[in-house]
Amino acid sequence: MDDQPRYDPQGESKFFADGSAMRQPVPGTVARGELKDNIGFYQGKDESGEFLKLAPVHVTMQLLERGQERFNIFCSPCHSRLGDGHGIMVQRGYTPPPTFHSDRIRQLPDGQLFDVITHGVRNMPSYAAQIPESDRWAIIAYLRALQRSQNASLNDVPEELRGRIR
Repeated sequence: MDDQPRYDPQGESKFFADGSAMRQPVPGTVARGELKDNIGFYQGKDESGEFLKLAPVHVTMQLLERGQERFNIFCSPCHSRLGDGHGIMVQRGYTPPPTFHSDRIRQLPDGQLFDVITHGVRNMPSYAAQIPESDRWAIIAYLRALQRSQNASLNDVPEELRGRIR
């Protein structure tokens, strides 16, 4: 068992007709952990290809905190921590991104925001390699909370807390 025959990567093999020890995977093979069969979660779309109106995740305080952390790392350099589009990169001459608080952005479906994070748009690059799908949904959940906080009215505050507002 200590000394078994093996092939080195890109080594030769007399067994196979092409002389290569490296083999192509069987067509249709999916690596363990790479089966992304939940279209809504992994693409932000439903079966008909339409963007999901709401994120397919349960929003919890833990998810919002994770979303805030990821937002501050990946999004705030351009969009700022308020989401107003005046991040440090804009102050250094980068093209300003749109504010998240405009009616147009607030009305976008969550699936479309997921798509923008995944594929990028205009000057924004794709973050598919840097941000896992679960974190993209967390960022979107936090973004929705941020939008609500910046566009809140007195009617959004529970009646028992309204007296504390100055």
